[in-house]
Amino acid sequence: MKARVIDDSSIFGRLAWRSLSVTRTIIAFARRDRRAMVGGILLILYILVALVGPSIAPYDSNSPELAVRMQAPSWAHWLGTDRIGRDVLTRIIAGSQISLQVAAGAVVMALILGAPLGALGSYLGGVVDSLVQRVMDAIMAFPSLVLALALVALAGPSVIMLWFAIAFSSIPRYARLVRSGVLTQKEREYVYAARAMGQSSMRILVRQILPNIMAPIAVQLTLDFARAISVEAALSYLGLGLSVPYISWGTMIRDAQDFLEVAPWLAIFPGLALVGVILAFTLVGDALRDLMDPRMRRSLNTPGQRIGIGHADHPGALGS
Repeated sequence: MKARVIDDSSIFGRLAWRSLSVTRTIIAFARRDRRAMVGGILLILYILVALVGPSIAPYDSNSPELAVRMQAPSWAHWLGTDRIGRDVLTRIIAGSQISLQVAAGAVVMALILGAPLGALGSYLGGVVDSLVQRVMDAIMAFPSLVLALALVALAGPSVIMLWFAIAFSSIPRYARLVRSGVLTQKEREYVYAARAMGQSSMRILVRQILPNIMAPIAVQLTLDFARAISVEAALSYLGLGLSVPYISWGTMIRDAQDFLEVAPWLAIFPGLALVGVILAFTLVGDALRDLMDPRMRRSLNTPGQRIGIGHADHPGALGS
């Protein structure tokens, strides 16, 4: 089959075409899959609360007000107050910002560290690939929470340290995911066409192969957001999270455990927020994974229209 070559100057057009195609497919899928719709709505609400919530919160998240301590939910304090009079709703809103910040940093760091290792190892092969895989095997031998606990305990809690501690155990997932995708894509005709044009291996890898394996990476990113939020909450619950003035849902649940009988709302509402966010990311991740199934995509395509996601048979690639 004749290779179809696309000049580098058209890269913005390719990205725009791909974004429009993916958006249409996701909207069509969400209309048919309630998981995707529910997860998407919850996810949008969470992101909005995390981004703008602290600026419109009714109270200061760390200022005590002993006159209203341990109040049950009321019109003045919708989710009640804690043992020193701080508004629970305000603290949950502030905690959403911290969970999003830590999770986003950890997931991006895992991708930045893991993807290049998997890409270079699979594209170069030989000793480099074997060495990368052995290192990834060693990391995966330890549970993610145990690794995070050890790293934070050794270096102390900070935002950057939490990023690295949570990201470290996810590096092998991205390395192996990218490795698998590169091994598949590098044997396709558009790669041979690029080589025939004299493009370097690094240029082919970055400009041609990696854009065509972004779909499974997007799914993994979504699922890892849920995992990162849960690990951050677990570390905070164990006393290894961020300290004041930072607020974590895990810390709120830990502080509430001595008051479960007299003030159960102190643990219930942060717990519901944590479960809701993890559920949202998980639902969206599962829905995206189903969307990547070729059979599901074919059922969503309109007659005469072919929507490709993460494959070399659309304008995101050199050839078809």
